[in-house]
Amino acid sequence: MATIRLFSLGCSKNTVDSEVILGNLQVAGHEILDEHSPRNPQVTIINTCGFIGDAKEESIQYILRVEHLKKKFRTEKLVVMGCLVQRHREELKHEFPTIDGWFGVHEMDELLSFLSEDIEKTVEKANLYERLLSTPSHYAYLKIAEGCDRSCSFCVIPLIRGKHVSRSIESLVEEAKILANKGVREIILISQDVTYYGIDLYGSKKIAELTQKISEVEGIEWVRLNYLHPHQFPMDLLDVMAKNPKVCQYLDIPFQHISTRILQSMKRASTKEDTYNLIKTFHEKLPNAALRTTLIVGYPGETEEEFEELKTFVNDVKFDRLGVFKYSPEEGTASFELADDIPDEVKQERMDEIMEIQQDISLEKNQEKVGKELRVITDRFEGEYIVGRTMQDSPEVDNEVLILDEDDIVELGKFYDVEITEADVFDVIAKIATKN
Repeated sequence: MATIRLFSLGCSKNTVDSEVILGNLQVAGHEILDEHSPRNPQVTIINTCGFIGDAKEESIQYILRVEHLKKKFRTEKLVVMGCLVQRHREELKHEFPTIDGWFGVHEMDELLSFLSEDIEKTVEKANLYERLLSTPSHYAYLKIAEGCDRSCSFCVIPLIRGKHVSRSIESLVEEAKILANKGVREIILISQDVTYYGIDLYGSKKIAELTQKISEVEGIEWVRLNYLHPHQFPMDLLDVMAKNPKVCQYLDIPFQHISTRILQSMKRASTKEDTYNLIKTFHEKLPNAALRTTLIVGYPGETEEEFEELKTFVNDVKFDRLGVFKYSPEEGTASFELADDIPDEVKQERMDEIMEIQQDISLEKNQEKVGKELRVITDRFEGEYIVGRTMQDSPEVDNEVLILDEDDIVELGKFYDVEITEADVFDVIAKIATKN
C-alpha cells in the first residue's frame, strides 16, 4: 500500500478523471491523502491542463513545485498525467527528467497499472463507477462523453481528447444511481459538447432523453447541464427544461463572439443573426432561465468596431452569468496560422471592459432579487455564512448566496427556501425562510 496525493488542475472533465483514478487506487488498497494534508505522500500525481497559455503555465508551476518537494522529502514516485502531457510529452520528459511517469488523457489504465504494481491487488482496467468524489458529497459531475467533433479554430480539445465518443444512456443512468446512493442530490452533466451527445451511438442527439432519464433517478433533485454548443441546438432539450422541475433552467452556452466575420474565422458555424435568433427562442421557451456564456477577446484581426459590436451584444442580451478569455494562440489549431496581432495589453483592456459591463448587469440583476424567495442548495461554510447556490448557479464559476444562519439550523447539502436581503455584484445575502 502507498500513500497517494493528487493535484487536479483545469476543468470539471479533469476533475472526473482524477476522481476515477483515486477511486480505483483506493479500492486497490492505496491510502489517499487530501491535497492539503501535511503528510508527505509516497506518490504524487498531477493531472494537468493544456487548454490555454495560463492553464499550461499553472501546470508547469505545479510540476516544478512538486519536483522540488520530491527531491527534498524523497518522495518515491512523481507522476504527471493529463492534457499537457498529451500535447507536450517529449518536451516535458526532456525538461523534467526526474519525473517517474508520464501519462496522456487516454492512458488511465496504464497509469493505474504503473501505480499498483507494488501491491497485491493491481488495477488492470479503470472502473468508471469507482470514483472518490472531490466535490462536496451532495453534487457531482457526470461526464457523458469524451472528445469533440467540432473544428473551432482556436480550440485544442480535439487534438488532445480526440473525436466525440458518447457513453451509453444505460451506463450513465447506472452511474447516476450509484452517485445518488452516495448522497449526491445534484448531477451536473458535462462533456466538451453536451448538445452533441448520442450522435455517434444512436444516430441522433439524445441529450434530452438522457437528461429526462437522469432526472428520474431516485434521490436526484437537480440536473444541470454545462457546455452547450449553440450550433443546431436540440430544441427538445428546451421542452424537457420547461416541463421537468428537476432540470435546472440554466443554459451554459459559449457564444465566443458576435461578429459574423470573427465567428466564421473561428469556424463556429453560426452568424450574428443565428445567435440573436437562438437567444430569442430561449427567452420565448424559457423566460425564467439563466443564460451563461463565455467570450473571447483579442482574436486575430479583431477590430475596434468588432469589439464594440461585442460590447453591444453583452449590453443587449444582459447575460445572467458571463466569463471572458483573452485569445491564446495554440499550436496545431487553425487560428495558430493567423497573425496574433492584438497586443496583450489591448486584450487585457478589452477583457476588463467587458467585465465592467457585466458587473453592472450582474449587480442590477442581483438587486432585483432583494425581497424575493429563492430555493438554494447549501455547499460549504465560509466565515459567518453558509454558502449556497440557486438553480441559476453552477459550482465554482457562478454567483453564490451567502446565508446568515442565526438559528443554527442549516445543514450542508440540503435544500432551503431563503429570502434575499442584500445584493452585491456577484453575490447576494439571504436569511432562511423555510426548510424543504
